[in-house]
Amino acid sequence: MTSSCRRPEHSAPPDVVSGVVHCSFYSRMIEIQTQMSERAVELLNLPEGQPCFLLDVGCGSGLSGDFLSEEGHYWVGVDISTAMLDVALDREVEGDLLVGDMGQGMPFRPGTFDGCISISALQWLCNADKRTHSPPKRLYTFFSTLYSSLSRGARAVFQLYPENSEQLELITTQAMRAGFGGGMVVDYPNSSKAKKFFLCLFAGVTGALPKGLGTETSDRAVSNQVQYSGQRCRFKNMKGKSAKKGRDWIFEKKERRRRQGREVRADTKYTGRQRRPNF
Repeated sequence: MTSSCRRPEHSAPPDVVSGVVHCSFYSRMIEIQTQMSERAVELLNLPEGQPCFLLDVGCGSGLSGDFLSEEGHYWVGVDISTAMLDVALDREVEGDLLVGDMGQGMPFRPGTFDGCISISALQWLCNADKRTHSPPKRLYTFFSTLYSSLSRGARAVFQLYPENSEQLELITTQAMRAGFGGGMVVDYPNSSKAKKFFLCLFAGVTGALPKGLGTETSDRAVSNQVQYSGQRCRFKNMKGKSAKKGRDWIFEKKERRRRQGREVRADTKYTGRQRRPNF
């Protein structure tokens, strides 16, 4: 509980905190922001040598936009903080800027963008800064309008700091409801300082989830990836009968809980084994 109280989204609304962060930590953020933006663009898997039209959600002072411009892309930045957007204007960034609350949706025409990135902004939607704010509704509004504004086959990559597994599940559930596929990519999962979470979403066409950096593969599922599907009936076989409680289903459920960071008993030869009927 003590660590969660120090999270910036718990101290004040984003339009207030953004100005404070700029005054105190702006110089130290530049290098980190650029590195995370570079990784997010890498996960977008954009065509090489081809300029794209991208959306930067929570663009702030335009640090991520600077990297997009250096890579030859065109971009539009959206942020709720007018103070941070004023800084971006003073810096004369090359992208177009728009004041907007991501929880109220993205006001763009369908199929406008070739991709979307967002650095350290998505977790703010999990907080209710006003009585009228409902985090699930605001997340769904954001994801559904973002899905519409992306071209089919485009990706959206969000670098975020999830507070806990419940918050992560809330975010991914609303993204799935909006039509997205994809999952979570975790870079350097064994490092307390370098560990980074990237939600990699696919619009329309689901591709292979990228691998996280600094990870080791194992015989079982890769621990740095959390995939989810938009299909509701994942455990039904061809005859329509449920395969729940089977051995494969139990292993899959246990592995999923491990990826969520929960405590799970070790697998043994008795795991998923059917008991003999009582006489």
